Amino acid sequence: MAARATKKTKSTAKRPSSPAALGQQVDAAASPNEATLDMAANPHPGEDYLIRFTAPEFTSVCPVTGQPDFAHLVIDYAPAKLIVESKSLKLFLSSFRNYGAFHEDCTVMIAKRIISAINPKWLRIGGYWYPRGGIPIDVFYQTGEPPKGLWLPDQGVAPYRGRG
Repeated sequence: MAARATKKTKSTAKRPSSPAALGQQVDAAASPNEATLDMAANPHPGEDYLIRFTAPEFTSVCPVTGQPDFAHLVIDYAPAKLIVESKSLKLFLSSFRNYGAFHEDCTVMIAKRIISAINPKWLRIGGYWYPRGGIPIDVFYQTGEPPKGLWLPDQGVAPYRGRG
């Protein structure tokens, strides 16, 4: 089955629909620009709570060398009216597999796509990248202050220690 591709518009970014990937055989998009994020209505819109997605085997490609880059991503968000459907997020993240971008671009692009799709109350992402050229690069992005009283667990990813 061909990869799904849709034009992203403000009207579809705010409207929950039946998740297109859920229960279907769907291939990953060729690039993040072609991938879609499905959403669903928040089952508890009046509550402040945290949703966490962890992608310990995220992969992209260095835009300069073409070599693979690996990261452990932790995405935390407090939903407003919508939540991200997890299968579509998995497919979106896998669309980076052959996509050439720097660590900073991948991490922030993922955050911005989620924000565009569901407009959460708050979001943070930790991109814990494995060493490239002997230097690990960690990238963090956050939309502002979290809702008051929201429990924020540690992201649980130890800093890179090498053989030390």
